[in-house]
Amino acid sequence: MSVSRILPVALLAISLSLLPGLSLPPAHAAGSSEPAAPAKPVDPNFTEGRKAIDAKDFNAAIPLFQAVVAKDAQNADAYNWLGYAYRNLGNYEQSFANYNKALQIDPRHRGAHEYIGEAYLKTNQLEKAEEHLKRLDSLCLFGCAEYTELKNKIAAYKAGKPS
Repeated sequence: MSVSRILPVALLAISLSLLPGLSLPPAHAAGSSEPAAPAKPVDPNFTEGRKAIDAKDFNAAIPLFQAVVAKDAQNADAYNWLGYAYRNLGNYEQSFANYNKALQIDPRHRGAHEYIGEAYLKTNQLEKAEEHLKRLDSLCLFGCAEYTELKNKIAAYKAGKPS
């Protein structure tokens, strides 16, 4: 095989390995008789918390997600949803604290970057919202919903339209 044919294949393999959330099985996994690791069970409080969020019952969601993080202090998703619930109740101090905790645990958490950016817009801190948009731009190599959503919210904010 010529170098001109190998180079594009190598670049594609490197590019795919850099995509967040994409994990390719190890080469030896094909045909392996090793059992797969069991999936981590979902905390029922997390499930109920998401239902409360979907129902816009943010007061009900907060103690559910607090119970999740009490058992699993490294659950960035639960901290993100806590931030979301507090933000929707207008408690920005708690909102920022929880988004920042989610980002401390997982600096690449796209949802937390989007939502903290929206919280910054609600508190008239455009520059900080734009910082998180830049971070999302670097995380979302080929674009993602979180980047697009925050970009649209920033554009609406600049146009003087409430989000």
